[in-house]
Amino acid sequence: MDICGCPRGRLVLRDSNPGTVTVRPGGVGRNVAHDLCLLGQEVSLITALGDDVYGVALQDSCRRLGIDLSMSRILPGRRSSTYLYVTDEKGEMQTAVSDMEITETITPQMLNPCWERINGADAVFVDGNLPEETLRAVAERCTVPLYADPVSTTKASRLAAILPALTAIKPNALEAEALTGRRDAQQAARALLDRGVKRVYISLSAQGMLAAQGERLLRLPCCAARVVNSTGAGDAAMAALLWAELQGFDLERTARAALKAGALVCACPEANSPALAELPKEMKR
Repeated sequence: MDICGCPRGRLVLRDSNPGTVTVRPGGVGRNVAHDLCLLGQEVSLITALGDDVYGVALQDSCRRLGIDLSMSRILPGRRSSTYLYVTDEKGEMQTAVSDMEITETITPQMLNPCWERINGADAVFVDGNLPEETLRAVAERCTVPLYADPVSTTKASRLAAILPALTAIKPNALEAEALTGRRDAQQAARALLDRGVKRVYISLSAQGMLAAQGERLLRLPCCAARVVNSTGAGDAAMAALLWAELQGFDLERTARAALKAGALVCACPEANSPALAELPKEMKR
């Protein structure tokens, strides 16, 4: 669950700022699942939820969207994952606290009954919130295209061991540096390809995206957007590139879909923009 505080005026640190507090379903994996639903995909989400008020709300939200939760686990007495963040008056995140302890219960053993269904999917997405042993198990047992998002610089290292199994990865520049030790985005992309990732999409924030595959490397600018709230833009980009690759789009067209999706969410006050539902029509013109 995302809890966001946004001040009405300039953010003053170490003080109480008048503003707006919102509580909405969030999380990288859930956001990507939500956005894939908006893009017209059939989605199953495997996660762990507490039986607290946030867990109940998250279950209700997923079911309303049509996200299948039958492989997820509800844990009595546990706190559901919560992300508390504060933005500035422009909607840019300034500080945050992430309580993701419950994700440690998503173990390889939890996934054992699910493999037939997992490998019956068109693609599988994982994020860096999962325990490293679980990520390794997915890489070893998944037989369909596997996609990943590092989530943060501190969790990026969890993906290091599974890079050869990845069809594509979408880090930002800092996460790419954390994975490769290369500060230059082009060098980081090359390093990720050399370690076995088939396609690399590095988000460069306001500078757009760097996309790489084989010997091909592209830099694409951002789509024009009035930024209302940047939270969720990266998740939308991840969902759009996954959708685009499933459509058979090439590297450039996939990156453009991701950039367009990110811009749509930046222009929306929520982390999931209903406008994503129109993206497939626009990209297929």
